[in-house]
Amino acid sequence: MYRVLIRECILGFLFWSLFQGLPQLIWFFPMNSLELSGYEAYALIWCMPVVLRIPGVWNFADQYSVKSALRLTSLASFASFQVSETLERLIILAGGNGAALTVFALTLWSKSEYQRSLTFWGLIMGFFATLAGRVWYTTLMPPWWSVTSNNVVIAIGLIATIDKIASGDDTVMEEKPIVITRKPSWLLTSLGFGSLIYLTHMCFAEVSIITRWAVSSYPDTGPLPYPWGAVVFVSLVIGISIVPSSFGGSAIWWLVGTLAFFSMYYFNTWTSFAAGNILAIYTMSIWPEMMDRVSHCPPIRTIALSFVFYLAEIFLMVWTVAYNFVPGGVYTRERTDYLIAVIMVSLGLGLLTSTGKDVSSNVSYIKTKQGYLAHKAKMVIFFCLLIGLAGFVARIGKQKKVTPVRDFPKKDFTALIWTYHFGYDNKGWFSLERSAKMLENTGADFITLLESDASKPFHGNHDIAMWLGERLGMYHDFGPSTKAHTWGNTLLSKYPIVKSKHYLLPSPLGELAPAVTATVNISGSLVDFVTTHMGNDRDILDRKLQSIRLSKFTANSENPVVFLGYVTSKPFTENYVRFVSEGRMIDIDETDTQRFCEYIFFRGLQRLGYARISHGGLSDTEVQMARFRIPENPGVFEDHKKLTINADDVPVEQQFSKAFGPYLPGHSHSDDHRYHMSTPKYFLP
Repeated sequence: MYRVLIRECILGFLFWSLFQGLPQLIWFFPMNSLELSGYEAYALIWCMPVVLRIPGVWNFADQYSVKSALRLTSLASFASFQVSETLERLIILAGGNGAALTVFALTLWSKSEYQRSLTFWGLIMGFFATLAGRVWYTTLMPPWWSVTSNNVVIAIGLIATIDKIASGDDTVMEEKPIVITRKPSWLLTSLGFGSLIYLTHMCFAEVSIITRWAVSSYPDTGPLPYPWGAVVFVSLVIGISIVPSSFGGSAIWWLVGTLAFFSMYYFNTWTSFAAGNILAIYTMSIWPEMMDRVSHCPPIRTIALSFVFYLAEIFLMVWTVAYNFVPGGVYTRERTDYLIAVIMVSLGLGLLTSTGKDVSSNVSYIKTKQGYLAHKAKMVIFFCLLIGLAGFVARIGKQKKVTPVRDFPKKDFTALIWTYHFGYDNKGWFSLERSAKMLENTGADFITLLESDASKPFHGNHDIAMWLGERLGMYHDFGPSTKAHTWGNTLLSKYPIVKSKHYLLPSPLGELAPAVTATVNISGSLVDFVTTHMGNDRDILDRKLQSIRLSKFTANSENPVVFLGYVTSKPFTENYVRFVSEGRMIDIDETDTQRFCEYIFFRGLQRLGYARISHGGLSDTEVQMARFRIPENPGVFEDHKKLTINADDVPVEQQFSKAFGPYLPGHSHSDDHRYHMSTPKYFLP
C-alpha cells in the first residue's frame, strides 16, 4: 500500500509542479510589455477538460491507452524547462497542464471508488511533497530550478508514471458509480472549488507567504520566513490530518476561516501571522468536504467552471497589483479585501448549500469509505512534514551572518541599487543564481533590489529576499508587506540592520510606491539608507509628492545618509533638484547626464567611486553602485571631488571589481555584465 501511496504522492507532486509553473510563464509576456499581450489566453488550458463534453470524447479518453498517453504527455512537458525559446516553453508547458487536468477529471469521476480516492489523496500528498521540496530549495520549485533538478524530477516522475500505468489502476472498471444521495448545486460547488484552489495557491503554495503578509520593519519584524515558515507547514498538516472532516460543512467553521483571512489582511506582525495559521488549518480541513461535493456534481461542467472562476480570481489579483497598466484598474486598485470577500463567500456557497436529501445522510468515499487509505495517506503527509522540517534544520548554517572586518579608520563600504525584475531574466528564465553571482562579484556591502516581491501566484510564490539572504550570507529586510500592492523592495546588508521603517509613499493617481529607511551599523558607525521605487513617469503628481516625502527623510537623517532610488526623472529636473536642495543631498556624479531611473545621492560621507554595470539580460535595468568612506570626524571633513577614470590612481582596495571589465565610455551591448556609460569613475581628495 505504501508503494502505491508514494507513487500517487509523486504524481501529485508532478501535478502541482505543472500547475504552479504555468502562471509566471504566462505573466512574463505582459510584464515585459507592461500591457495585455494576448498570451494570457494560454491560461484557458486549465479548462481543457471541457473537451470531454463532446459526444464520445469521454469514453475515448477514459481508455487505458489514452490515459497512459496523457500521463506521459504531462510528464514530458517538464522538459519545456530545457527549451531555448520562451514561447515554445509556454506552449509545451500549457499542453502538459491540459493533459494533467484531463487525467484529473477522468480519475476523480472514475467508476472505480478506489481510483477516485487515490486521485484525491494523491493530490493532497503531492501538495505537501511540493511544500517540502520548496523548503529544501529555499522557496523555489525543484523542477524549475536547474537542468539537473529538472532531469531528476523527470526521471522520478517517469518511474512513478510507468508504475501507475503498469499497475492497471487506470483499467479498473468497477461498476460502482458515485451514489448521489445528496445533490449539491454544481454551480455553487464549482465556485467554491475554484476559490479553494485559488486560496491554496495564493496563500499556501509556499510556507513563507504568510510571513510576508505579516512582515514589518526592524527591530520588530514579526515572524520571518525562517524559521516561522515551519509553523505554517505544521498548521497545514493539522488542517488535513486532525481537524474532523465534518467541520468542512460547518457554518461556524467557515466564519472562523473568514475572520482569520480578514485578520491576516488587516493586522500586522504576530497577530496577522496567528490569523494566517488559523486560515492554514481551515483551508486544508475543508478539502475533503469540498472534493466530496465536487465528486457528486456533473464532472465536465463542474471542473471547467471551477477553473474559470479560479482564473477570474487570479486575474482579479493581477488587476489589483498592476492596476496602473490594465484597463479598468481604477476599480480594483488596492482592493485585496474585495478579493478576500469573493473567495470566502464563494467557499461558503460551495460548502454550506445543498438540495435534495439531507447532506449528512451520505457518507463520503473520501472521508470514510476508504478510511484505511486516508489513514495511510496521512502517514505519508506526516513524512512529508518531517522532510520539510529537516530542510529547515539543514539551512541553520545559512542563517549565520559574517560581518566584514574593516581596518579603522578606513570604514569603506559599497552601496548598490538594481531593479530586479522579480528574479526573471529578459527571456523569462529564473535568474536568481546568475544574479547572485553577479552581486557577489560586485562586493557590495548594502544592496537594494526593487521590483522584488515575487510572492504572488503569477510570480511563482518565491521569497527572493530570503533566498538571496541565505545565498549571499547577508541580513535582509523586505517591505512593505506583500499585501500592500507594491512591486517590492528588498534590502540586503553585510552589516547588521539596527532599525528600519517601511512606507507607502503618496500615490493618488498611479502605482503604489514603496520606500524603506534603514539604519545600518557599519564597523561601529551608523549610516542611514533611504531606498525607493517611485511611480511611473506619466504620473507627475505622484512623483512630486513622493519626492517631497523622500526629501524629508533624507533631510532629517541625523547620521550619514545614502539615497538609492528609482526616480524616473532626468537629471536637474524638478524632482532631482528637490532631492539636492530640500533633501540636502549630493549627487554621486552630477556630470552623468545619461540617467533616468536609478540615482544615488549621499550626505556626510566621502565618495570614493561610482560605477554602472549593464544588466546582461537579467533585467530591464542596469546596476548602479557607489563606494563611500565614513569620515573619522563626521563634523569636519572634505569630500573627494577630483574625478579620475584611471584605476591606478587609487589604492587597490578602493578599486571596483575587475570582474566586469575595464572602463567603458559608451553603452555595453554585451550579453554579460560589463561596466559602461563612462564608468567606473573614482574620486580623489
